[in-house]
Amino acid sequence: MQTTTNRLISLFALLLLLGGCASTPLTDSGQPRPARSAATVLEDQRIESTALDKLYSNPQLQQKIHINITSYNRIVLLTGEALSRELRDQVVDVVRNLPGVRRVHNEIRIKDLTGFKSRTRDGWITSKIKARMLATKGFDSDAVKVVTEEGTVFLMGLVTPTEGRQAAEIARHVDGVKRVVKLFEYVS
Repeated sequence: MQTTTNRLISLFALLLLLGGCASTPLTDSGQPRPARSAATVLEDQRIESTALDKLYSNPQLQQKIHINITSYNRIVLLTGEALSRELRDQVVDVVRNLPGVRRVHNEIRIKDLTGFKSRTRDGWITSKIKARMLATKGFDSDAVKVVTEEGTVFLMGLVTPTEGRQAAEIARHVDGVKRVVKLFEYVS
């Protein structure tokens, strides 16, 4: 009886593995697309939380910045607002010098801090883009991170050139999108 149970468990595990293989996203050249490892995902989360802690625990910055920090494959996107160029530069320096950060895309605007209404609108735009990506047959929406700031959509991820173009097209056709910025790492 034990042998039959073990065989059934092994067969079930094999079917799960084979099922996963059939849905593995491929690059434009037909090779399996590399994905972020679990360690890299954790590193991205560590970078984001450490940066937020360092920035918002500083009393000189707390009320003068609204910063969103997005890390994907240890490449950091900074969006939001700072009340002065000096504050923005201080934010960028803090993040750039964190361990593990490979590159920083600085998209912080020098202006008054946005309010709840603007942030809610941006969240709605991001949700609509992700929903369209999920609904697009054959498109791996998990490979793309979407960040929206005042109607500008930033796209990050490890994608093929074809996937990058497709993601940008999906985002461009969502109401409220003013501009799409591709910050992808391309795999072939």
